[in-house]
Amino acid sequence: MNRVCGVLAIVLAVGFSADGVLAQTSKTGVEKLYVLNCGEGVAGDISRWSPGENEGKSMDFVDNCYLIKHAQGWLLWDTGISDAVAAMPNGLAPSDPKAVFWHRPKTLAAQLDQLGVTPADVKAMAVSHTHPDHIGNVEMFPTTMLYVQKAEYEWPAANNEPRFKPGHPVTKLEGDRDVFGDGSVTILSTPGHTPGHQSLLVKLPHTGALVLSGDAVHFKSNWDNRGVPALNFSKEQTLASMQKISDTLAKEKAQLWINHDKAQRDGLKMSPEFYD
Repeated sequence: MNRVCGVLAIVLAVGFSADGVLAQTSKTGVEKLYVLNCGEGVAGDISRWSPGENEGKSMDFVDNCYLIKHAQGWLLWDTGISDAVAAMPNGLAPSDPKAVFWHRPKTLAAQLDQLGVTPADVKAMAVSHTHPDHIGNVEMFPTTMLYVQKAEYEWPAANNEPRFKPGHPVTKLEGDRDVFGDGSVTILSTPGHTPGHQSLLVKLPHTGALVLSGDAVHFKSNWDNRGVPALNFSKEQTLASMQKISDTLAKEKAQLWINHDKAQRDGLKMSPEFYD
């Protein structure tokens, strides 16, 4: 009888997540969030992201990744420009001169190593969407569970190629997802930039709530004016997703961290410093 009670207590204490993955439900909350430098570049013409405005205007862009230490394990949000670009003396030139000319001053691998984190330590990862500046290092984490919207995963790439290696562990989402089951890290479905774009709501004990934009918005004036890039998958969905983010910011009293906005990024603490 005692043995049965003991087994039952363990099952109740440990539990399973919605994906059937063993989860320590007694351990809750985000402990730290690191901002990683995942690329820096120059956009040739930012009217590409703000139609009718900024014609011919160039702008510095950055590319952030975020490493989150949750009580249940490490989660990586976005993987940035491929680390291989760090070895390119002149950077990665775009095929369209209006797009971003990317450089990689620091590799993702080196920044993780500085924190004493190996790719195998990262138990979960999610990408805002499947453009190259966000998925460049996904396969650095071949055994890490990838959370991505089903619509994004199934969106054909060039020549109908798959967007991820078929063998990579994946959880295909259809809407929002509370990743750890405690409300501290929630993937928000925010389609429009791409069919399955997503953003991330993170609640930190001292810093408070943050929404990591992905490419739902590209820079502050783009957000303030509700500018929809001409190349977005759907203008209607983009505007609806911006409204969803705005409502989330109000409800959670959250800050909006815009992924590519250099002026904002320059005011943030970068890894190995962290937010808690």
